[in-house]
Amino acid sequence: MELLADRAAAEDVLLFVNAAIAATGQREFHSDGDAQQWSMEFLHEYMLVNYRDLYAATLTLGVNDRNAAAIILRLLQTGRDASPAQRHVEGRLIAKALTELPTHRVYHLFTALRKARVNNRRTRAIIREWLVARPDPAFEAVKYRSAFLSAVRHAHLKIEDLPGEELDAFLFGWHSAGRFATPLFETWRRAHFDRRAVFELPYTIAEGFAAGHRITRAEFLEKIAPQLTRNERLRLQRSAAWTGALGVVADAVDLSRMPLTRLAAYVLALPVEEREQRRLELTDALRAAALRVAGLRAGTWGRVAAVLDDSYSASGSSEKRRRPLVVALAAHFLLRELASDYRPLWLSGDEDPLMARARGVTALGERLLDGLETRPDLLVVVSDGWDNAPVGMAAAVLRVWGERLDPEGKTAVAHLNPVFDAAGLQVRRLAPTTPTVGIRDAEDLPELVAFARFATGRTGIAELRAHIDSRVEHWLSEETPCTA
Repeated sequence: MELLADRAAAEDVLLFVNAAIAATGQREFHSDGDAQQWSMEFLHEYMLVNYRDLYAATLTLGVNDRNAAAIILRLLQTGRDASPAQRHVEGRLIAKALTELPTHRVYHLFTALRKARVNNRRTRAIIREWLVARPDPAFEAVKYRSAFLSAVRHAHLKIEDLPGEELDAFLFGWHSAGRFATPLFETWRRAHFDRRAVFELPYTIAEGFAAGHRITRAEFLEKIAPQLTRNERLRLQRSAAWTGALGVVADAVDLSRMPLTRLAAYVLALPVEEREQRRLELTDALRAAALRVAGLRAGTWGRVAAVLDDSYSASGSSEKRRRPLVVALAAHFLLRELASDYRPLWLSGDEDPLMARARGVTALGERLLDGLETRPDLLVVVSDGWDNAPVGMAAAVLRVWGERLDPEGKTAVAHLNPVFDAAGLQVRRLAPTTPTVGIRDAEDLPELVAFARFATGRTGIAELRAHIDSRVEHWLSEETPCTA
């Protein structure tokens, strides 16, 4: 009985980790956003109540930004339920996690804490330390003005404790302050009455002023182009095409600096004709990005086969357009660099990854047979797990392979699933004995393949806890201790 309870606890933790990696609260091909949110609310509450220390430690396991923020919110809401030792570790984990979250996500979290009236000493200390450490508070005071001011007030922070000049006048009395010596503050002030100043502001700040000055979208995009960041250029390409300013935005996209998964999304968003015309450029950029991720692991994985899902369900949803296909494409290029011998197997049978598109049924069984035929050292499956041509063939193939053809497990199999199945409260599995882990970005693939060994249902909580404790120690090894 103890052994069963031990395994059940490990399965609970793994189920949550996989869900927190893959689930973003957005519509998927097979489920809507509301169902995802309800499922994740339940999983968060279940983990917090039953495994609080492991719940906090999942911040180190690659959970996505949305769920990392949700974990932090719940830990701070329920601080009175934690022991002093737990609060100490949680404070360090939270402080480190906040430095890795996108800035807008942190301000959204601080706003949620204020609305939930979470204002204990630990919360105030964490907010203060994060704000004081910001590299450019003037920029954030302009870009996130109301959220910034709310966080300052919520943490009982004195403005003079923050780096930078004129913050007090900007936040509390800009109407009567006159001219500012801080260039960004002064540009922001002038933008209220001078349309020329609008184009000197960062894009996200300028957009609101543009509407007030009745600046057309085409003119705005053309003149704001020098202020755009790399990510803003990518997001704006579609909008720019509608207004005839595509060239202004798209030409300056620097592929050499783009992360692998984001680059794969950029490539798949291009028309097929443009992908063909820019084949060499795009392929070189994807390989270079994959090589950066592989690092010293390049060529060390031996013989690898990959079953990559480009069926119709890989088209994703209106909110996560082509996301499963994006992850599959990025994983393809990364595995190519990690392996000494690599064999990609797309469900469609295509052999040109740059032209990948989502179509057809999910015939995983046949492709698994093809992949296992050469007995590779590792078989990686990147799929949402909806095996439907025929239903259940993938599970049968993996069962027979494990029981009769490879009982010694010489070929390791790992299923990486980029889609959260809200109805099942987990990422959908191919077979009970095949490890399945959630994946959000292909950059996490090497760590997730290593983590997959815990997802077979045979691991106890002690072994899993030892692995997570090791991750926590490593994750916190270079951080500045939080005093909260």
